[in-house]
Amino acid sequence: MNISQLETLLTISKTMSFRKAGELLNLTQPAVSAQVKSLEDEFKTVLIDRNQPVTLTDRGQVFLDHASRILSIVEELKQKLSDLNETPQGHITLGTTSSIAIQILPRVLSYFQNQFPLIKTTIHSMPSSQVMASVENGSVDIGITYLSERNPNVETSVLYYDTYDLVVSPEHPLSGLKHMPVEALKDIPMIMLSPDTLGRRFLDKIFRKFNIEPNIVMELSSSEEVKRMVEINLGAAVVSKLSIDNEVRLGTLKRIIVNELDMSHPVGVVFKSGRYLNSAMQQFLSDLKGMPEDQFISSE
Repeated sequence: MNISQLETLLTISKTMSFRKAGELLNLTQPAVSAQVKSLEDEFKTVLIDRNQPVTLTDRGQVFLDHASRILSIVEELKQKLSDLNETPQGHITLGTTSSIAIQILPRVLSYFQNQFPLIKTTIHSMPSSQVMASVENGSVDIGITYLSERNPNVETSVLYYDTYDLVVSPEHPLSGLKHMPVEALKDIPMIMLSPDTLGRRFLDKIFRKFNIEPNIVMELSSSEEVKRMVEINLGAAVVSKLSIDNEVRLGTLKRIIVNELDMSHPVGVVFKSGRYLNSAMQQFLSDLKGMPEDQFISSE
């Protein structure tokens, strides 16, 4: 059974004529007869009484009722597929770090959802090192994270660049400093990100390079948790520069510049190579890649 056979039966029921049905469907009368005969053979029943005038049998009427519903569903499907081209819709699951989710995504999503209200988003916060793996295994559709590792199974696009800064509480003994050499970090109680995060891996490389054995007093899984501990003066920390803009502006954290930490780190969008991108994902990726860098890094 195929769609054209159902359309033929529906047209015959309306015209009560094989010839007129053929004219409307641009088919020869033998072709119309063959399509009906094929349906009757497949379902082992007689659908049309071929005496004049042509009428549906009782079984043909039951068949027509179902055929009409099938054709209605097909038309609805065609319309929805067409609508997707005009008005993107669907659901997107985003994976990112808590800092990006708090500092960056609100500006991006407020614009995006105003433009495309039929697209819904779910955000999963996770350590930076898990974002790429979550995209690869399909648990999230799109990731936004630091692009420090190459992965042939995902596609990436840089959105903006971030750096790391040393921060302390206003009550910290070093809060009055503007600059500090990296070697001085060995004498400071440090609150660190957990070893599986990309920020921690970066800092560990810096410590190894300068033969620094840090005095780690606490390890936490996200920059947001680290900042809260620094604010109550439990230690100093190295975190994303963009993630501390609000705290520095409010005066709850003090930034100390360490030149050796002033290295740009690309932050970008990632999605699995070769996967099907629904219209929502296509639109989101297109808008995200098209945004100027200051859309991400400018302060509120």
